[in-house]
Amino acid sequence: MNPTPPNPPAFRFQCLATDGAARTGIVHTAHGPLETPAFMTVGTAGTVKAMTADSVRATGAQCILGNTYHLMLRPGADRIAALGGLHRFMDWPGPILTDSGGFQVMSLSALRKIDKDGVTFQSHIDGSRHRLTPAICMELQDKFDSTITMVLDECTAFPATHPVADASMRMSMKWADLCKQAFRVRPGYGLFGIVQGSTYPELRIRSADALKDIGFDGYAVGGLAVGEGQPAMLETLDITVPHLPEEAPRYLMGVGTPDDILCAVERGIDMFDCVIPTRAGRTARAYTASGVHNLRNARFADDPTPLEPGCPCPGCTRHTRAYLHHLFRAGEMLGPMLLTWHNLAYYQSLMRGIRTAIRDGQLSHHAATLRAAWTTPETSR
Repeated sequence: MNPTPPNPPAFRFQCLATDGAARTGIVHTAHGPLETPAFMTVGTAGTVKAMTADSVRATGAQCILGNTYHLMLRPGADRIAALGGLHRFMDWPGPILTDSGGFQVMSLSALRKIDKDGVTFQSHIDGSRHRLTPAICMELQDKFDSTITMVLDECTAFPATHPVADASMRMSMKWADLCKQAFRVRPGYGLFGIVQGSTYPELRIRSADALKDIGFDGYAVGGLAVGEGQPAMLETLDITVPHLPEEAPRYLMGVGTPDDILCAVERGIDMFDCVIPTRAGRTARAYTASGVHNLRNARFADDPTPLEPGCPCPGCTRHTRAYLHHLFRAGEMLGPMLLTWHNLAYYQSLMRGIRTAIRDGQLSHHAATLRAAWTTPETSR
């Protein structure tokens, strides 16, 4: 059964308020609204690690991100389509964004070969050979019933020389155009282009201009958070964002820490995704208003207080820091489950606070308050 409503709204971005370059609004989609600035929970292979769909919903998440590369390998696009699409398959009727696999094209360099028409690669699972082209990428995401489809691109590795970054960017822009031609237009579904160009300002501007000429429902900034460091990332956003259309949502791919997100919001970014909160939850790292805490630390062994007073997650409302410490020391799977839930709840709380601050014209004050509170030595900025 297709969960798409019979008369879905047009896919559009509605800006409700601005504060400097920051803005808050709603992305209207076939599968419901996405309030922005938004953090999209990563569910790479059709599941958010250590979480049920109900627990993800309980964090306040509105959109989940899946990955075309992983889903095409298993369980496969045809199987997902036959079982009613990704929304039904993973019990998520809300918006789903699927990445095209461009990051895997970069990270699996030993297993792939790129040509002007696409990429041929070996599965990291069983060594079988597969082919991704712009048209195939669009067909796969159509079979998933992805609410937001990402174009196929090459995520340029860092560092890259100017000639390498230039050639990579130009190929990604060609693929973006082919993706636009192959994309099946439906009410409430969106196709996002991806700006590339490494950290070279003129390449980023040329890429943004090329995507605008093609025309997309949203615009992502890719190829960042790949080792360049926060200052270079922010400099690249300063160059890129002013060249993106104001009427479309802007998505910074693969970012990031709470401070990364806050800095990007201040520069006009609307959408984010990152594995940090779930990965941290599995490794005993808890994101809180006072910074990042390692629950394996012996100082929590006898701590009877909740991890984060006021947090509605079960790890905070039903358990103590001492109990969470015990779970990780004992190697119990409940520890990663509870801490993942907490971290995702914290990220959604962070985004709600940012949206409220923008509406109230108080983002600068709110940001200063947040940063002042992230004071623990273990804090990851």
